[in-house]
Amino acid sequence: MKTEAGSRKKQARLRQGKGSREGVKEVPFNTEGDSKRAKMIRDENWERLRRILLEKSYERRKVVLTSGRESDFYVDGKQTSLHPEGAYLIGKLFFRQLTSQGPRVEAVGGMTLGADPIVSAVALVSHLEGTPLPAFIIRKEPKGHGTGQWIEGKKNLSPRAPVAILEDVVTTGGTTLKAVERAEQEGLKVVRILALVDRQEGGAETISRSGFTLEALFLRSDLECR
Repeated sequence: MKTEAGSRKKQARLRQGKGSREGVKEVPFNTEGDSKRAKMIRDENWERLRRILLEKSYERRKVVLTSGRESDFYVDGKQTSLHPEGAYLIGKLFFRQLTSQGPRVEAVGGMTLGADPIVSAVALVSHLEGTPLPAFIIRKEPKGHGTGQWIEGKKNLSPRAPVAILEDVVTTGGTTLKAVERAEQEGLKVVRILALVDRQEGGAETISRSGFTLEALFLRSDLECR
């Protein structure tokens, strides 16, 4: 007979990115009452990366986003993820998040192009930290010659490996879920979703409805509070 406490634990696992899957170690997320988002550790490295984002990536201007929506601000994550110190801090903070709480992962990947420098930074830091996490890149279209593959770096991954999908900026969550779908179609087991910036425009809610908790290093509110 299932106990009430056992039922609550199961529901929590389902909210936290399919963490109940066999072979995946679980450490509860710190969500501070918001089951859609995991709380980040805010220290001097987090603050330094926030400053780089404000200097290199955040702009107050009218733009049309990939989703087709108009916005009065823009975050170009690649300006920070391709910056030497920015890349190092991104790798360090994502690695800490991946290894300090939530389901265990064996690799990190994401949709090209925004995720490319991020997953590479995490892979490099993971090697330096002695806990290697291979990176993989998901193509928007299959390779036009040779193997016709959708995923680069797949030879470094074991079948049904538990992985995290990483994003630079999440708006509606649509691109993120496409990456999840493609990774799972290619035989991987997506257990976590992380982002550099959550624009707080419905993406976390969309991702939550698909059974995942969005783990964003920064929220829009973090960047607007200078």
